[in-house]
Parts: sequence; C-alpha cells; structure tokens
Amino acid sequence: MKILLAGSELTPFARTGGLGDVLDALPAALAARGHEVSLVVPCYSAFLEAPELKPQPTGVRISIEVGHHRRIAEILECTAEYGVQLFLVRCDELFARSGLYGSEGRDFEDNAERFIFFSKAVVELARRLRPAPDIAHVHDWQTALVPVLVAAQRLPFRSVLTIHNLAYQGSFWAPDFGLTNLPGSYFSARGVEFYGRMNLLKAGILYASQVTTVSARYAQEIQTPAFGAGLDAVIREHAEKLHGILNGADYRVWNPETDKLLPKKFGPSAMSGKTTSRTALLKSLGLAPKPSGPIFALVTRLAQQKGIDLLVPLLDRLLANDVRLVVLGEGQTSYERELGIASRRHPERFAYRRSMDEKLAHLIYAGADVFLIPSHFEPCGLSAMYALKYGAVPLAHATGGLYEMIQDYDSASDTGNGVLFHDDSPEALWDAMVRVLGYYGAPEQWAKLLQRGMACDFSWSRSVERYEEVYELAVK
Repeated sequence: MKILLAGSELTPFARTGGLGDVLDALPAALAARGHEVSLVVPCYSAFLEAPELKPQPTGVRISIEVGHHRRIAEILECTAEYGVQLFLVRCDELFARSGLYGSEGRDFEDNAERFIFFSKAVVELARRLRPAPDIAHVHDWQTALVPVLVAAQRLPFRSVLTIHNLAYQGSFWAPDFGLTNLPGSYFSARGVEFYGRMNLLKAGILYASQVTTVSARYAQEIQTPAFGAGLDAVIREHAEKLHGILNGADYRVWNPETDKLLPKKFGPSAMSGKTTSRTALLKSLGLAPKPSGPIFALVTRLAQQKGIDLLVPLLDRLLANDVRLVVLGEGQTSYERELGIASRRHPERFAYRRSMDEKLAHLIYAGADVFLIPSHFEPCGLSAMYALKYGAVPLAHATGGLYEMIQDYDSASDTGNGVLFHDDSPEALWDAMVRVLGYYGAPEQWAKLLQRGMACDFSWSRSVERYEEVYELAVK
C-alpha cells in the first residue's frame, strides 16, 4: 500500500509525548514490511536546525485559503531514518516558534488557524502525489480535519484517524469554523459542531474511514462517561469502526543492550551495567549513594492526567525511608513548585529536574529500580514498556494500556512483571509503594521480577500487523 502519515510531532525533533515516538517508529515499521510510506509534519525550527536531516525545497508552494486570507505552504523534503520520505510543511509565521502548541504554560491563541492550515496542506500534498496514496493516516486533533476534507472533496483515498489521547480534542469557539472554509452545513451535529463549539477531533471521528486508539483497554474506556471526555456518546455511535491497537516500543532507541547514552550497556544476561547506571544516576544528581531501598523514578509531563496529585501528598512519607526519588518533567506550574520545594526539603534523597534531557531520561530508566506511573488515565503508557526493558519495575495505576502490559506481581506464585494499584487515590498508591519496598527486600525474587520484565516484547512487529488489518478495512 501507499500510505501517507501526518501528525504534529516527530521524535527527537518535536516531541511532547508518545505521539512523537509513534510517528518516528510506525512509518519505519510499515516501510520494513514493504509499504510505500511518507510522513508529513509541520516544519518547526528544530527541523531546519537538524544537521542530519538537511531538508531541501521541493519547489512546491501551495496557496492555502484559511478563512478570508491565504498563506503559502512551502513543501520541503528529506529522508528520515530507515529511508522514510519526510515532507515538512513550512510556514514560519505559524510554526517557527519556541513551543509546539504554546509557551509558558499557555496555548497559542492561533492554534486553530495553525492546524487547520496544516491539515489543508496535508490534503493538498496528498492530492499532488502520484500515484495517490491508498491511505491518509492522521493522528490526533491537529490533523483530524483531514478526514473531513477528504470526504468533502471526494478524494480517491481513505482516511484512518488515531486518537492518542481523547482529552485533547481541538475544541475552539464557533467563529473559528470560518477558517475551515467548509460549507455552513458542516457546522452541525453531523459535522464539526459540538455543543456550540468547533471540535476537530469529533469531526475526524465522524468522517474517518476507520478510527484507532492506542490500546484495546483504552478503546473500551473511552466509550464510558468516566473516560470519554464528553465524547463517549460519539465514540459509542461509531464503535463499529473503532480499533484498539497497543503501541509498540521502538527498541532501536530504547534498548539497554545497544543504548549509546548509557555509561555501560547491559541486558538480562549481563546486569552489571544496571548497577553502573544506578551509581551514575545518583552521582549526576548529587544524591546520597548506596541507599538500602530502591530508587523510584518518574519521567513525564506534569499534567493533571499523570497523577502527580496522587504522588505529592506522599513525598515526605516515602522519603522518610532510605530510598531515592528522581523526577524529570515540566508542565503545570503548581506541580513544578511542589516538587521543587520537596526536593529542597530532602536534598540527599530527592532530585527534581524540570528541563527534559534525553540523555538524563535514558539514564533514569537504566538507573531506576522502580518506575512510577500513577496516571489517572493512560491511553497506552510507552514509559512502562521502556521501564520494563531497562529493568525498572513499573508501579502503575491499572488503567488503559498499562493494564494490558503490566501483570501484577504475586509473591506467592512468583509471577508478574510489575505492581498495579486499582483505586485512584493516594492511599492506594502508598499501599503499592509499601508492597514494592517489601519485594525489594527479597533480592532473589526481585531479580526474577526484573528478568521477566526485561523479557517482555512490545516491539512494533505485532502492532504494525494490526494497522495493516485496519488499512484493509478502510479501503474495502
């Protein structure tokens, strides 16, 4: 098949979460199976500054109508890893900014225009490709207008929409509908309108040939009021075309046996590098060495979804034990402040680092004993896959993809690969921490627990087959 993928992020150049990782790994996995694959993303400044990409002009400049004015989309081209063709939509007024979606904790006021423009550019690029793609596979609200435009223009290819996180919907005030230049009939219950506002993700769900999300469990959850973020009725109405496909882990990047960012590589049969990484992590962060308890770690966006509010009340109680805690992430100001204050209260046991650092992130996964994922909801949970591979036991809330990939440890039968808690509360998280402290005190069982986790295989080879099945359904 000829497949054009489109999204707003691409690791390592433009990333806020798992979306960027998927758009890096999935195209390569599809290409490896013989598909003709192209990827299109906005041309943020980081792409122009990346020496390994060297994007070149294609000579294609597309005039895009956005409301009452026009902007030029200049199409650049380069080659991503594994030979995947990468198109960049350049419009410096919209994309040459310090943040992807906002700065200093606030969204850009023109995000509706930015990504309506990008979606239109994706469609215009697809129309110019020869031969035309069989599938336009778009991701999240930033490209969810594409299926609507494909249907409205009756273009000769099908669309697949992947929802990475239903909480982010591209909901804007009604006057922004004019930026789409669609007929007024599309601002209706059967179009982009949702409770008097324009909702791009809702429209994409309606018009896409097929819809996927990033785990089977999350596909079930988003059909309920508790997890549907207001769109559960829409999801249920279109459940026949919804598919839950667990993301894969990109083991080209996340593999301690080949990871060049670690002080010493390691694997299930040679674990000394784990000890080296543990020591290096504590030293690099100025934490006291050789704790009798485990190193707990968290690498995440500091958003409400991620369950930081469950962790903060427990910090002093946890750090009263001889353990270490490392948190890497930025986001909501109140969480940053609370973590910063706690780290100053416990300078030898807790290190908080705000700025995302790829090398430090890899060292944290490699050096940690326990990886915390207390998310209120988690569509997939790629961090759990990475933690398992690096021998860090995931301690997670039993939700979304986390529930699929983590089997709760049973000390009696010595089975399981992680620790789950079910109640969405600080007390349940604390109970799980106490369990982990007990398990860590039994070295032989702990070693077996690590080995089972490191043996888990969440590679893209299985996930990509599911996507192929969805593409076949879309073109029928």
